[in-house]
Amino acid sequence: MHVLVVTDQHPDSLGGVQVAIRLQREALERLGHRVSIAAPALHRPGYAVADADRGAYIDLPSRPITRDREYGITWPGARTDRALARALAERPPVDLVHVQGDFWGAMIGIRAARGLRVPIVHTMHNHVDAGTRAVTPFAPVAFAGLRIWRRLALGRARGPVDPAARGAWRYLAELAADADVVTAPSRHFARELRSHGVAADVLVTPGGVADAAIASVRAVPRTARSRPRLVWLGRMSQEKRVLEFVDAIAESGIDADVALHGAGLLLPRVRERIAEHGLGDRVTIPGPVPYADALAAMRDADALVQTSMGFETQGLTPFEAAALGTPTIYCDAEIADDVGVQPEWRVADRSVAALAATLRTAVAELSAAELRVPERAAAGFLQSAQSRVMLAAYARALGAPVPGAESAA
Repeated sequence: MHVLVVTDQHPDSLGGVQVAIRLQREALERLGHRVSIAAPALHRPGYAVADADRGAYIDLPSRPITRDREYGITWPGARTDRALARALAERPPVDLVHVQGDFWGAMIGIRAARGLRVPIVHTMHNHVDAGTRAVTPFAPVAFAGLRIWRRLALGRARGPVDPAARGAWRYLAELAADADVVTAPSRHFARELRSHGVAADVLVTPGGVADAAIASVRAVPRTARSRPRLVWLGRMSQEKRVLEFVDAIAESGIDADVALHGAGLLLPRVRERIAEHGLGDRVTIPGPVPYADALAAMRDADALVQTSMGFETQGLTPFEAAALGTPTIYCDAEIADDVGVQPEWRVADRSVAALAATLRTAVAELSAAELRVPERAAAGFLQSAQSRVMLAAYARALGAPVPGAESAA
């Protein structure tokens, strides 16, 4: 089977969705399937695609949209259609399009599937409503603009759309109307999509973590330390609440080392905030790191700190941390429920004061004893288990058995 994955951002750019797509590709290829990934070309300075990825990646014409050139946009239209068609002409016929984006990637993927006359599985990764409201007071205008853009790129929705869907949910419902199967990466986001009228049937297909990488990282002894180590990973943007985290570190007065792994629009402000609070002796910014290094940082940490609230559709890093034995300090109770392992710490509300109080509690407990997630809890998070679930979704879309999907739940 040849699966064409179409997504909003390059698979080698920073982000949990990109990690999930890379791992899914590796798992499917091990099962004998072919995977092509079409996405905006990556403009990161110094980036070069690895030889092992050249045959899988399809770089679409794009423009960078962030100052660090980590993220880009490809316009859905005839020029992109032609570029994608040329790349696919050199590959085996596509059996299924897996849309793993909710903006230009979704529109490009739907256009491609229509042209190829193949079914669509659409995994909705973005909480468009919460994410948009977090960055602009004009969210309703933005939602209307997205619907207009979708209509210009795709025309009338090909399937029924629930009239109860409104705003961002209406936009997603119109995208979902083209899909044969709609999936979400977590139980809580699947419930959101169903309750807001995006789709009546939403399968849960969690992103997994790399079996071999987890085993390799777990085999390395953790380093000695004189005080607890906390780690934060993600895109430095408003909805990730990284500035609130820095403020909470200052307010808490914790005696701990904190590493912020990531980059994004807020990076200059994060550096300024650290300096303003005089946290240079405790808080460092290693920046974006390769996946293996990110896993190693989580493994070596005493706790991961998850700071976004009501935004993540899965929140992959706490799953990765759990697989590595590292507990998480959660700001989002729904992600904590989805991960469902102990030990954990939950922040009571959105305030900086509540986060500071939880940091104090967690660091005090971590200073008193080594607290780790039991190894037996890790197996369910591995990609080998989750790929079988995704293959079952493919089989449903194709209306035919797919090798490797037989044991899916």
